[in-house]
Amino acid sequence: MIPYGRQSINQLDIDAVVEVLNSDFLTQGHRVPEFEEKLAARFDAEYALAVNSATSALHLACLAMGLGPGDWLWTSPITFVASANCALYCGASVDFVDIDSLTNNLSPKKLAVKLEAAAKEGMLPKVLVAVHLAGFSCEMKAIRELSKKYGFKVIEDASHAVGGIYESSPIGACEYSDITVFSFHPVKIITTGEGGCALTNQSDLARKMRLLSSHGITREENSMNKKPEGPWYYQQIDLGFNYRMTELQAALGISQLSRLDTFLLRRDLLAKRYDELLAHLPVCLPSRSTTIKSSWHLYIVRLDQSYIHQTRLEVFTSMRQAGIGVNVHYIPVYHQPYYEELGFRKGHCPTAEDYYASAISLPLHPGLKDEEQRAVATALELALI
Repeated sequence: MIPYGRQSINQLDIDAVVEVLNSDFLTQGHRVPEFEEKLAARFDAEYALAVNSATSALHLACLAMGLGPGDWLWTSPITFVASANCALYCGASVDFVDIDSLTNNLSPKKLAVKLEAAAKEGMLPKVLVAVHLAGFSCEMKAIRELSKKYGFKVIEDASHAVGGIYESSPIGACEYSDITVFSFHPVKIITTGEGGCALTNQSDLARKMRLLSSHGITREENSMNKKPEGPWYYQQIDLGFNYRMTELQAALGISQLSRLDTFLLRRDLLAKRYDELLAHLPVCLPSRSTTIKSSWHLYIVRLDQSYIHQTRLEVFTSMRQAGIGVNVHYIPVYHQPYYEELGFRKGHCPTAEDYYASAISLPLHPGLKDEEQRAVATALELALI
């Protein structure tokens, strides 16, 4: 089976992890701070916090923004459930903004219409999570202008977009957002096993996220309510969590980050080759933009049902039987039983549902061989006959 995604691990990665295993510190040593410094420098952010998953980073971002009961978070329905769940963790409510039919990302035009209606009802969101599907940035300029007009905070869920560029700036620089979140899951652009990070340029948000990521405990005297009783002394000043990244993960992350440009070049080459190999087939290929450079976490095609008779399930099954590990990203979040119990029904975001009915993710990762990519294209062509 040719997988849709997988990690790329070399001997330098292995050596970096083994070095930690042979050291005195498996957690809370110097490698996590080093990884954070390198992340901030690479993505032009003032602050970086490395944590144990992107889900944790989303939760911390929402908490740092004061999201809680009575508040609303809006996001795209075409994402992994964590982009919405982070609001529920805080006791807030969730709603979804329909996507753009060309980019498959949250639509700024539909967001503007929804915000205008919400303003009249007094139901404006406190936080918007803009998801960069497949590695393509949302139209962040338009989203930022709306955030200024309606007063909501913006989180970029850039789990797919490590190394992507928007308007000549690296995604993660937070030029049009308050916080950006990355994922370092094995199928993402770089990996730490599990892991993620939050980037921001705002010191108050960075300080709050760091405190909450480690049990709400501080050793800083100026944050305590009394003089320390000795060098061992610490205080819990907030209700936090154990979301810390280990030294093992950080060592792997540092090594992987040094190879990021190599990964990006290979993914871009594979995406361009898919464009050529699939150009004659009745499928809609990913859109392109002069202002957005994708990190190509995923290569998603949409079946053109006006030209083919097969269902998406038939095409999917045919390719899996041919040994091609295709996948679907994503089922609209509000189709999940948990969200249906919250009152969501089909038809809430029609464009997202149209997308879901026709989307298939093809294998794309740095280790994908040229002959394997040709096999993917051939299997898709045969599945569409």
